Amino acid sequence: MTNKEQQDEELEVLQSIYDGDENFKKTGDSTFQYKYGEHNSYKSLVVEITWGESYPESPPTINMDTFYNKHVVPSVKEKILQGLLEQVEDLLETAMTYTLFEWVKENYDDLMADQPDAPIVNTKSETDLSQTDMNDENLKKKERKEQLTKHQKRRLYEKMGNATGEKPRGWNWVDIVKHLSQTGSQDS
Repeated sequence: MTNKEQQDEELEVLQSIYDGDENFKKTGDSTFQYKYGEHNSYKSLVVEITWGESYPESPPTINMDTFYNKHVVPSVKEKILQGLLEQVEDLLETAMTYTLFEWVKENYDDLMADQPDAPIVNTKSETDLSQTDMNDENLKKKERKEQLTKHQKRRLYEKMGNATGEKPRGWNWVDIVKHLSQTGSQDS
């Protein structure tokens, strides 16, 4: 039996076993995901298994770095990955995807023991707080507008031609970018 035939047979078995299971997902021709734990829980994760060309003679690729797993602590990911790789060594040259998913399901509580129930909050030290306070003060100082004296204001007024009644070229021009940002573009 060729590798392709074995893969087709295993695919058929997986589809019959996981028919109607919302946690199982086929994301590609040879890529499968299974979600463990409650949705939106910090103790939930997704295990992704991808078959290569020579699977099941060669081990599948096991991915724990999916976007869904961004909240999982790296040590927990490594623990799960190491356990799955140990299982793969024993199961080479056999259909193993179902067995790997079930192994995680059976050992889920032990594997997720080090995973926190809530996100880890980083606390700042006092030196970090004082530095941020100083940065805030510097920003406030920079935001201050320049104050003109009466003489400077008068010179600016005269320079603009307001004293003679003439206005400089473009004094009433509309700033296109500012105008469009306020009104939005008009799609036709």
